[in-house]
Amino acid sequence: MQVKKNPKADLNRSSGLFFQIGLTLVLFVTWRALEYKSYQMDDEIVQMISVQDDLKEQVPITETIKTPPPPPPPSAPEVIEIVEDEAEIQETIIESSEINQETVIETAIAVDDVEVGEEEEEVSVPFAVIENVPVYPGCENLASNTEKRTCFQQKMQEHIKKNFKYPATAMELGIQGRVHVQFKIDNKGYITNIRMRGPDTALEQEASRIIAALPQMIPGRQRGRNVAVPYSIPINFKLQ
Repeated sequence: MQVKKNPKADLNRSSGLFFQIGLTLVLFVTWRALEYKSYQMDDEIVQMISVQDDLKEQVPITETIKTPPPPPPPSAPEVIEIVEDEAEIQETIIESSEINQETVIETAIAVDDVEVGEEEEEVSVPFAVIENVPVYPGCENLASNTEKRTCFQQKMQEHIKKNFKYPATAMELGIQGRVHVQFKIDNKGYITNIRMRGPDTALEQEASRIIAALPQMIPGRQRGRNVAVPYSIPINFKLQ
């Protein structure tokens, strides 16, 4: 049987190629549609400041104070009279008080007339080794040095207990501890050079006040002369 149609006019011959091309175009369009992004356009805001052109500044009205001119200086006299000074002036001659090598000193002081004062040096002897210990008031009638030493220590304890007063600030804060006090009984029996070392300033001040209240004593003696005697004692501050 003879085919009547032209083989070149057969559409089914290239249908597969056309299908692949169409499918590729569809996929490409779909991909671009999915990847498409749009951005929102913001309206540009323009701010303007209106300034008034005709600004009028109010200037305060001031008043000029007119001061009168100063008076003219007094005019010089037309005729100047010259007065002769008839008083005689006696010149005073001031002699120089400076001396040089040629100056002779008329009065001399003899060496024997010059008195040289001896400066008394304060000697300190420890309380433990001094020959005669300082005597606390009330211990004068004791004979031996050992008894006076014991009496001195007892009087010191009695004085501390009698004048002891716990500082209020340290009591509120619960501060307690031992304060070591060092002082000196000078060659006249007075209390000097008080030094303290303790856990708190309030306790140190109270210990200094107690020691400063000690009475004047009979000074200690070493080899027949009054000497200063250093002494140290601990004061225990304890809350019960």
